[in-house]
Amino acid sequence: MTGRLRLVIFDVDGTLVDSQADILGAMAVSFAGQGLPMPPRAAVLSIVGLSLDEAMARLVPDLPDGMRAGLVTGYKQAYMGKRLTSDTQQSSPLFPGAREVLDVLSRQPETLLGVATGKSQRGLDALIASHGLDGLFLTRQVADHHPSKPHPSMILAALRETGVDPAEAVMVGDTTYDMDMARAAGIRSIGVSWGYHGPAALTAATCVIDRFSDLPDRLADLWRVAA
Repeated sequence: MTGRLRLVIFDVDGTLVDSQADILGAMAVSFAGQGLPMPPRAAVLSIVGLSLDEAMARLVPDLPDGMRAGLVTGYKQAYMGKRLTSDTQQSSPLFPGAREVLDVLSRQPETLLGVATGKSQRGLDALIASHGLDGLFLTRQVADHHPSKPHPSMILAALRETGVDPAEAVMVGDTTYDMDMARAAGIRSIGVSWGYHGPAALTAATCVIDRFSDLPDRLADLWRVAA
């Protein structure tokens, strides 16, 4: 133990949980509600991690603002409705090894955990509760209070809340938005290969891991270099 506080900030969708079934289902309901065809699966997964306003703007850039706003509202209603009627542990399961690694890191006295996600506060709180992750994350940064990724606002707020130096913070995520956000905030990043952008896209990552169980060792390596 070094005595220096360290912060590990996790993305959620595609990093901690495989939420594509819930996301694709809510998108289908939202687009149907506006009488629009559902975008291709690959297109939808490519915008996971962005705030909803930015995600819809990228999916349907030529749509009138009013219809895009309707898509955002429809998505939120469909997503939360599914939360009330389905088993989140089945429809948005934790990736293999995620819970075990979170428990390992949370037992390290010098390590703090956080979240930076394009989800709303309500959506994140519901997901955390459904998976029994309450109390693990000291800082929770959500789309309600920040510009969309890759703007560094979420990470900068997490650093302020925890008092951790940027040199001692690491972002863990699956998308280019996560890696670019980390770089803009002046912290290092670990990409995960099991998410929605794929490892070849994560060129801005400090390193990329293939299994959740690799994360503690990669973090230790990064912090050893920084010492």
